[in-house]
This record gives sequence, structure tokens and C-alpha cells, in this order.
Amino acid sequence: MTITVTVSDKKTATSRPESNDLKRGKGCITEHKRREKNVRKQKGGCTQDGKRMRTGRKENIHKPPAKHEKQKMTSKLLLKKRNVHSTKQKLTEYFPEGFGFRIFVHQTFIFYLLNTMKKLFVPFVACVLAACSSNEQQATSYDVIPLPQEITLSQESPFKLSKSTVIAYPKDNDLLKRNAEFLAEYIAEATGYTLKTQAIENGEKPSKAIVLGLDSSIANAEGYRLTTQADGISICGQTANGVFYGIQTLRKSIPAQAQDAAILLPAGQVEDQPRFSYRGMHLDVGRHFFPVEFIKEYIDLLALHNMNTFHWHLTEDQGWRIEIKKYPKLTEIGSIRQRTVIGHNSGEYDNTPYGGFYTQDEAREIVKYAQERYITVIPEIDLPGHMLAALAAYPELGCTGGPYEVCPEWGVFEDVLCIGNEKTIPFLEDIMTEIMDIFPSKYIHIGGDEAPRTRWQKCPKCQALIKKEGLKADKNHTAEDRLQSYCTAQIEKFLNAHGRQIIGWDEILEGDLAPNATVMSWRGSAGGIKAAQMEHDVIMTPNTYCYFDYFQSKDKENEPYDAIGGYLPVEQVYSLNPTEGLNEEQAKYILGAQANVWTEYMTSTQQVEYMILPRMAALAEVQWTEPSKKEYNNFLQRLNSLAKIYDRDGLNYAKHVFTAPADSVQAQ
Repeated sequence: MTITVTVSDKKTATSRPESNDLKRGKGCITEHKRREKNVRKQKGGCTQDGKRMRTGRKENIHKPPAKHEKQKMTSKLLLKKRNVHSTKQKLTEYFPEGFGFRIFVHQTFIFYLLNTMKKLFVPFVACVLAACSSNEQQATSYDVIPLPQEITLSQESPFKLSKSTVIAYPKDNDLLKRNAEFLAEYIAEATGYTLKTQAIENGEKPSKAIVLGLDSSIANAEGYRLTTQADGISICGQTANGVFYGIQTLRKSIPAQAQDAAILLPAGQVEDQPRFSYRGMHLDVGRHFFPVEFIKEYIDLLALHNMNTFHWHLTEDQGWRIEIKKYPKLTEIGSIRQRTVIGHNSGEYDNTPYGGFYTQDEAREIVKYAQERYITVIPEIDLPGHMLAALAAYPELGCTGGPYEVCPEWGVFEDVLCIGNEKTIPFLEDIMTEIMDIFPSKYIHIGGDEAPRTRWQKCPKCQALIKKEGLKADKNHTAEDRLQSYCTAQIEKFLNAHGRQIIGWDEILEGDLAPNATVMSWRGSAGGIKAAQMEHDVIMTPNTYCYFDYFQSKDKENEPYDAIGGYLPVEQVYSLNPTEGLNEEQAKYILGAQANVWTEYMTSTQQVEYMILPRMAALAEVQWTEPSKKEYNNFLQRLNSLAKIYDRDGLNYAKHVFTAPADSVQAQ
């Protein structure tokens, strides 16, 4: 006799409805032919009663089980012997492997069912299989991105993560309580069920639980130890930060789509810590503005990739994006450009106003959101160049007096702040006072890049200041170079007096480098190497490896989005070594690395996603994993699992590395 059992597993596709147009002022004036970001809906994350629940950045709505193609499973029952001494027979052979159960029945009962009650048996089996499908077990691996430093597996039985698992944390530890809640949300995104969280007393070790805790023996402040045994999982860190990164590893170990499944986590231990303390991503909102909800999504992506710094580029020639209450015209006038160039400075314009800015309350909301995910927001107020939006609002601060307009084109422009004007430095100090009140970060980024000296050379006020301060030219620097160094030093002195430090682009090396300045090297690595040799802290962000506004394919004509130019595939990003060219002592000054996302040609949130993913994953492994443990082909294999999370979350990522052989890339 042949029994055929059909099992159907239903899955409902998610959709991303169009978002509302951004609003004027705090929002955005809609740009010509702008493609809006879809708002993601996720599976799972529901309470048992099916009601909505909040899960960090978004709402999850309960979805029915996944719908796959019907599977037909046929087995022949070959019971040839009726030996009464054989009282039991294992029927595992009659059912597909992976259902996670075994049935032992008495042999005579088998024949009774098959020969006497056939009409009842078949529906019975079908019901059993249907019931078991919701409890399907899925095995996992700790080979995630970024790759942990040490993974040691044992032969012990795995831990079974299921609906009954509890996430425990020390009583009265609010940070670990929040970490536990994050973990519950992450698991719900994958499985659809939300685990209970539970506070425990010191020394209490609940069975069959995931236990979060602190361990002072872990050397690195962001390091963690993830230990898995059959009776439970522990995630310990020196700090709550470290525990959070252990949670990220566990989260990424779970299959992205595991609706209602039990998860088998292999027994063993993960010992891990980051290579660099600074692991960042940058986002330019000056050229194109992005709403608060997308900024939060961006921060969530940083957390997924074990990054800890969000560099927020808030001011540009093309738009001032942060509210400064002492100078309201910065947003009343400076946040809106009346037109935008079409294409690559074609000379044609859309004649459509475009703008938007963040209120101080919105910025504080974003800072808090990032802090909860152990991410520091570093604001950038770019000075003394890239200030046309500010000059449009306050023309008296320019060398010529204007008139100026919020710039409708992309590039570098001669009009910069007049350093010789006695009002300029107080203006900048007032802005920094409000910025420090909003952003508690140790660092404030002051830009310093692409500030032409042309106006200063002809400005009587600037030349008078050069003479007064005794700023002299030499064979390497002009007096105007020294003038920019003077401006940088004044702002650094002001910020240092308030317990803050400055970061500047590598142009701040032109002249006299401010005593405590951290250099962000973007024009290749040479500036960073020079600064490290001068014993200054450095963040490597060379354009040849870290400019995510470059094309990802050589076939630029068939790319779905425009880019500023260049070519930067995933493999090139992965090949970055931030300490290359430095000896061991000099390498200590390299704090880390970041990618820069300049948005001249990024008009929608979908495009931003496409440009950063999956290059962001490659950078994450550069920032976190020791070079000796990195291997590109292995990275690509692990990227498949991470891409399933991108798919589940509806992210618009580039798929070049999944559809074509990788180009051979030599490190530049």
C-alpha cells in the first residue's frame, strides 16, 4: 500500500506602501519625479492575541504561515514480518527528515490502522504532519557578518529556541532589560513569536533560557562571550554594549524566515571583540533631505552591522538642515533652494523649490534612538567652506556681502565664510553652543574641506586679520592656508573648553593642524598616514574604498540609479586595510573606518539603500574582524544569509555579487 501525504505551508508576501510626501519646514518639499521610500511591513512580532506591537523602528503585524509549493511525500509500507517479539517499530522512515519527531507504535496497531481503518489513518497522518510543520526545527550557524574572532563548537546537544524560551536579565539593570527587549523583537521578526523577558536575581540561573549578564573578565569594552549549551544560552559582556553585539550575532544566526519554527542553536562558544573602536557610516542630508523615520532605519542598519557611529552631515551649500534658534533664518531661508540642477550640472534646472530641516526636538529624538542601540551621533557643521546656505540667510558674513542663494548646483564654490569679519567666529560659537546642547557626543565634526582661498586673498578684512595674527606663508602653505588653520583652532579651542573635541576632513592638515584634532582621511589614505605619523588620531574613509556614492558596476548604463561617478564594487570595499602603510606604533592612532554617503544624486530613500547595501556588510567586516580571519569568498557565502534579512525587511539592495562573478580588484 502507498500512502501519499500533502503538506501546504502558506506565506503571505509583504508590501511596502508609498510614504507621504515630506512636509515643508520640518519635512520636505517634494522634488521633481522623486521616488519615495516604501514603508516596510514585517512578518511576525505579534502578541498571541494578534494585536499590533511596537518593535523598535517599526510595527510588526502578525502574518499567516509561509506558503510554499506543495510537497508530496510517498513511502511504501513494507511490513513483511509479524514477529510478536518485535513489539515496536520506528516509523521515521515513513516521514521526511526534519519534522523533529519520532513515532513508535506497536506493530499490530500498524496493521490495524492500515488494513482495518484506512479511511481514518490517512487524515490522521495528515493532521499530525500539519501540526508538526508549525514546530519545524531549523539548524543555525554562528558564521555571521561581521565574522566573530573565535567560534568553538562542541559535540553536545544544541539549544532549542522555541516559544517557551525566556530571555532573562539581571534585576535592576535597565540597559540589559532593554537589550532583552531588543532580542525578543529581533527573534519575533524571524519567527513570529515574541519571547517573554524576565528579571532574575544575582546568581540565579534559569533553565532553558537566554541569560544576559556582565562579566568584568572580558577585556574589551565592546567584547562579548556567547555560550550555548543544551539547557540554555548566556551572553556576557564587559558592558551592556558588548552584550548588545552578542545579541546581534545571535540574531543573525537565526534564519531570517523561520515562522513559528523551533531553532536549534549549536552548542559551543563565541569569543568576540571589535578590531576598531570607531565603526561608522556617514549620511549627507544637505544635498537631499531624508525624513526622521528613514534616519532611524539607517541607524537600525548600523546596529545590524555592528557599527557604533553615525556621522550626520547636516549643512551644505545646497541646504541647512538643523534648527538653530538664535539664527532662525538658517532654516527659514537656508533650508530651501528654489531650484535644482538637472543631471550632472547640465545648466538646466527644474525650477522647483526643495527643502526640509530637522527641529532640535527631532534631532534629540534621533540621538536617543541611536543611544538605545549603542550608537553615537556625530553632527557635522561644515566650515568655513560649503556655507552658501548660511550666507544666503546671513549675507553679511561673506567676504563680498552677497547677494547669495542656496546653491542649486553641485560642486565647490568660491564664496565661503569671511574669517576676517569680527562677527564670524561668534556666529560659529553660537551655533556650536546649540549643537552641543543637542548632541552629547565627544566629537563634533567641523568639516574643513574644499574651502577655496580666492575670496580671502581679495578681502580687506581677511588680509587685515592675517597681518594682525602674523600668519606667514612658507614653501608648503599660503598665508590663507594659515587663515583656515586659525579658524579651525578657534573653534577647537571653544569646543575643548566645553569638553568636546573636533574632527575635520584631511584638508585641516593644510596649514597648522589644531593640537587635538582628529583627522578624517578622504582623499585616499595619505592624509591619514601623515596625521598618524604626527601622532594625531585618524579615521580612515578613503574615497577609493569608502565612497558609497560611486557606481557598483562597470556597466553604468544599466545601473538603476545615477551616481557621482567612479567604480567601487563590494570586493574593493572588503580589501581595505585601514592601518596599511603604518608601523605598529603608528597604527595605534587609527581609530577606525567609515563609509561616506554623499547624496547629490540620491533623491530617494530607496536609492540610499541600494547604494549602501551590501557594501555596508563588507565595510562592517573590515571594521570588526581581524585581517587574518577575513577571506572574500567565505564572506560572499555568509552574505547570502544576511541578504535574506535584507529581503525579509524589504530593503532595496544591489545584487551584483549574487548574479555575476566578482571582478578582480587590486587594493589601491
